Amino acid sequence: MRVREVRELVETRVHDPGAIAAAAARRTRPASPLGPHGKAMIIAADHPARGALRAGDRPMAMADRADLLDRVRTALSRPGVTGVLAGADVLEDLLLLGALEGRTAIGSMNRGGLAGAAWEIDDRFTGYDAAGIERMRFDGGKMLLRLDYADGRTAGTLEGCARAADALNERRLMAVIEPFIAHGGGGAVRNDLSADAVARSAAIASGIGRTTAYTWLKLPVVPGMDRVLAASTLPALLLGGEPDRDPGAAFARWGEALRLPTAKGLAVGRSLLYPAGGDVAAAVDTAVGLL
Repeated sequence: MRVREVRELVETRVHDPGAIAAAAARRTRPASPLGPHGKAMIIAADHPARGALRAGDRPMAMADRADLLDRVRTALSRPGVTGVLAGADVLEDLLLLGALEGRTAIGSMNRGGLAGAAWEIDDRFTGYDAAGIERMRFDGGKMLLRLDYADGRTAGTLEGCARAADALNERRLMAVIEPFIAHGGGGAVRNDLSADAVARSAAIASGIGRTTAYTWLKLPVVPGMDRVLAASTLPALLLGGEPDRDPGAAFARWGEALRLPTAKGLAVGRSLLYPAGGDVAAAVDTAVGLL
């Protein structure tokens, strides 16, 4: 990303902040979250808002905003990529850069459980709400739901997700719930990635809200995905997680899981934005090829 583009973004925010709403109003929305391949290919870039900046062996990789925007724009430019998931700051930069035309835009909602914080499991809604997503003409909202049975603060997040899912469903917007069974609050939250735990989290997330007509799940790919995805009939996006030291093996796992009937696409961030070898376009094209 050129210095001129960064300067133009800053100058617009200072002197013409209304340009963001204007860009949202004229943005061409997609007819469907699915691409011509019948699946969604969503680029996830909402990690910085939770202070989760690591990618692979680079602890501050996602702290360089210009570099991140470059990587996201490269990914969005590739054939078969259908959309992006991010916080307000990143989505608004992409709007001003003209990168969201015809792409699904999903706003990240609860970012209050900062990575490594003593209160991390208390994941409050500090990002988008349903009204803001609707006002910006975006296509849905995503919420993180970590369920620690030993930490009573989980109940507040569970209730917050239910209210957010209701508000999105009422507006006929995608409500994307990313659930995990988690352990060990107090700054060291660990997600249980066993098939039983992920299936349990999917079952719980599927029961949230007054209706699930517009609710999707966002689930990690783990051994035993047939059992995981059998836990619900809601459409599921498969997430990628941290960059894999063996990307070929990761792609193989994604491809196998995508054959299951409720798997309706990928929602991948760091694995594609910061791939081994550094070639974002090639990594994205490989992922699209799995669809």
